[in-house]
This record gives sequence, structure tokens and C-alpha cells, in this order.
Amino acid sequence: MGILDKIFGGDTDSVPPKYTHVKIHPAIDDGVKPATPGFSGGTLKCKCPSDQVVVTVEAQTAHNHVCGCTKCWKPKEAIFSQVAVVGRDKLKVTEHEEKLEIVDASAAIQRHACKGCGVHMYGRIENTGHPFHGLDFVHTELSPQSGWSPAEFAAFVSSIIESGVDPDRMDEIRGRLRELGLEPYDCLSPPLMDAIATHVAKQSGALK
Repeated sequence: MGILDKIFGGDTDSVPPKYTHVKIHPAIDDGVKPATPGFSGGTLKCKCPSDQVVVTVEAQTAHNHVCGCTKCWKPKEAIFSQVAVVGRDKLKVTEHEEKLEIVDASAAIQRHACKGCGVHMYGRIENTGHPFHGLDFVHTELSPQSGWSPAEFAAFVSSIIESGVDPDRMDEIRGRLRELGLEPYDCLSPPLMDAIATHVAKQSGALK
């Protein structure tokens, strides 16, 4: 019998997590919640106390993940954002669209933010040649409904250093991500990187 078996009664799966003191994002710090079967969408609301921008999403999201890039909106207490995608045809602004403005018109993802509170309500790719054209990027923590697709992985993890995170913390941050079941990548997940590469290869003629 090993030392862990002696301590934990033979069940090494019950080894307590080591990095619970590391905060990633409020939506997942207490664990990643599963999607609700049959969930078909809801609303996203900005943080303004009145005249909130409301975005209606008429489908379940996909590819939800935490992202370390410096472009995505995140709560002040978070070191990662949480981002998912949904079909462009399934998203519409249903209240106070006049409060929205594009954060950076030169960016590939046109992030539409509320001029009042600064929250990014959705991101849209207008370039029809982009691999992710047709998908809108959303932050499901802005929704009063529960049941959205759960975070599946962590993307652009090294980029949190660019936002001021101490590089010496990276081991514990990656450790906490793995405890939460979110494999950390310094790009996107392998399936999404494969999708990008396939799109590029078809455009170049390398693939039919």
C-alpha cells in the first residue's frame, strides 16, 4: 500500500485539490457546472443598473472555454475571460442596441461593448474568409439563466502574463486549470486549431 493509500484509505481519487486558492474566473472557481440537457438559449444582460442592453441567444453555445488573451472582456476579479460561440443567426440584440459600440474596429473579432458599463455583449467576425465567420462570441456569465455549455479547456494561457500576472504563478495557475478539468493551451484546443488549419488548406488548394 502506497503512502497516499494509507492517508486516504485506498482511494487516491479523493486526494484534495492543491490549488483551490488560485482564482480563475467566478463562474468556474467553485467547479465547472454541466450543461442542462435540452437547454436552448436565453438572454445576456449588460451590467448597467438601468436601460440594460439585452442580447437574446436562441441556441445552446459551443466550445466554451476560459481565455487568457488581453482582448476579451472579463470581470475585474478574474484573470481569464470565459467565452463561448453560437451561430450568428441565433443571436440578436433585443433591447438598447443604441448603447453598443465596437471596441476595436481593426480586430478580427468585432467586440460590441456597452458604452455605459463597458461589458462586451458579443463579438462578431465580418470577414467572410475567416475560419470562424458565422459564429458569434459570447460571455454566458451575463445570463440570468443557467444550463449553458460548460467550459471545456483554457486557451492562450501564457497571455495572462501580458495583462500583468506574475510569471512565477503560472505553474499553480496551470495546476488549478487541470484540477478544474480544463486542459491549458497556449493557443486554442486541438479540434479548433485543426478546424482553422483545414479552412486555410482548403483556401490554398492543399485540400479539396
